Amino acid sequence: MSQRRRVVVTGIGFLSPIGNSLPDVRASLLEGRSGIVTMPEWENIGALRTRVAGVCRDVDENLIPRQTRRSMGRVSILAALAAQKAVADAGLTEEQLASPSCGVSFGSTEGSSQAMEEFLSRILSARSLKGMQSSTYLQFMSHTCAANLAMMFRTQGPVVASCTACVAGSQGIGFGYEQILHGKADLMLSGGAEEMHFMDAGIFDIMRATSTDFNDRPHMTPRPFDAARDGLVVAEGAGCLVLEEYEHARRRNARIHAEIAGFGTNCDGAHLTNPSSDGMAGAMRLALEDAALPPDSIGHVNAHATATAAGDVAEAAATFKVFGDRVPVTGFKGYMGHTLGAAGALESIFTILMLHEGFIAPTRNLDNPDPQLAPIQHVMKEPRELRFQVGMNNNFAFGGINTSLIFRRL
Repeated sequence: MSQRRRVVVTGIGFLSPIGNSLPDVRASLLEGRSGIVTMPEWENIGALRTRVAGVCRDVDENLIPRQTRRSMGRVSILAALAAQKAVADAGLTEEQLASPSCGVSFGSTEGSSQAMEEFLSRILSARSLKGMQSSTYLQFMSHTCAANLAMMFRTQGPVVASCTACVAGSQGIGFGYEQILHGKADLMLSGGAEEMHFMDAGIFDIMRATSTDFNDRPHMTPRPFDAARDGLVVAEGAGCLVLEEYEHARRRNARIHAEIAGFGTNCDGAHLTNPSSDGMAGAMRLALEDAALPPDSIGHVNAHATATAAGDVAEAAATFKVFGDRVPVTGFKGYMGHTLGAAGALESIFTILMLHEGFIAPTRNLDNPDPQLAPIQHVMKEPRELRFQVGMNNNFAFGGINTSLIFRRL
């Protein structure tokens, strides 16, 4: 049997509601800054109860060539800007990217909601296709991020589009990892993105899953694992990791941020929206098995932690089943909200940041843990100094889809 190929992270790029660089995010996490804001433009949306969101700032779409931008809605623009940063961070050349050994594995919940709204509004109001642009569909097709990134960098390797809601970003990384692991590529641009649109908030609002009690105090929500949590806060962002085969990275003297030690994904097979603690725990165990690591090797678990009633209960139970109360657990959504298709990518990047910097950020807005939750070890109030070697990032989605990624510091 051939030796297992190792997969490392050599490039990081992202945009988020709490910063667009690692130093900015580090400061946000250590100082407890919130990226949640009120959305006055939603006042004219009838019956929409939530009025808060996480929005990216300083988004300069002109950094993308105009011709390339024609087929991009905001979700692809965010993805492209994140990928540009990751590629620059990795020091890759145009020739290395435009190669059969380089591919793309990138996800989003869907395509551009804004482009879809404009397209459907014109068609349904006029009952006519007159004046419709041929490029509009390319902006809202489900694989718009992956396809646009592949064209932008002229990659010739595999293209994987993970359109799996809240695990789209983590599956984007996991599936990219698997392409390299199994010899299908040496380089993969992997991650996920999401754009802000009232329809995203509306979907969860209809399900009574959004935060509504803090519309006038946006910095106080969401509240993962807290007894006063009242739902999630939608957000936007994009995260891209350059994944690379370890020896390939060494040959070009690339800087290595971390190694992906393991990946697990599964399905509850039970319900489209009700989470299963057994399924969640199963994904964590699959990642540990893939990494050939015992549970006590994990120094930190980043939780999906949406601040929904059912989700936090199931996740705390699942984490306790695998780790007991031994491992420190935090979540990032109290800082920036739920970035949906970008969540797995951004939260993986922030996990790598803490792995390198030797600290664990507290779960923001977690003041009083819900006593109904399993007694996992929350990190609260203040950052914790801790040099840990291996960290786990977990994400879960509608459809009963679960993911777990394990990152190791080299």
